[in-house]
Amino acid sequence: MKIICIGRNYTAHIEELQNERPEEPVVFIKPDSSVLPKEQDFYIPEFSNDVHYEVEVLVKIKKVGKHIEPEFAKNYYDEIGLGIDFTARDLQQKLKEKGLPWEKAKGFDGATVVGKWLPKTNFKNIDDINFCLLKNNKTVQTGNTSLMLWKIDEIIAYVSTFFTLKKGDIIFTGTPSGVGKIETNDYLSGTIEGEELFNLNIK
Repeated sequence: MKIICIGRNYTAHIEELQNERPEEPVVFIKPDSSVLPKEQDFYIPEFSNDVHYEVEVLVKIKKVGKHIEPEFAKNYYDEIGLGIDFTARDLQQKLKEKGLPWEKAKGFDGATVVGKWLPKTNFKNIDDINFCLLKNNKTVQTGNTSLMLWKIDEIIAYVSTFFTLKKGDIIFTGTPSGVGKIETNDYLSGTIEGEELFNLNIK
């Protein structure tokens, strides 16, 4: 299983981090060892003083695909989920300034939260899904897949040009604005259309 992530896919998030708007999807990969085990707390790593939450809609690939055309992308997934791409922002900034890869800031152990999965058939329109992240029971991020620069099927087609997609692969589709720092004893929970798909404690 590989975890493929799309960066800078929401205009407001690009602006809040003062990043340049990309002309094509920004793609990076996290190792499967970064997935936080179910029911486990997230422990802030010692190497960072500025870990941020980034809530994202997820897609689970159901069969092998390569060079997938956008109109056929819908045949390669049946499940939609929600997760967090934890980011050591201070470390990421240092790496970006030196033109180095982000993996240490994005792919460390526990940096990937994968919540429950929902059938794609639960949604009338994949490109109109509301989702949000709550921190200590207060909403800190809200998003809708209609606001993506590149929609889910476009992402699948684009990514499959470079990487063969395999059953079980997970795609993180990007985060909306509102990302922020976590602190010890925070409590995070994420919902899609009002249904909670994950919750966790920060230690």
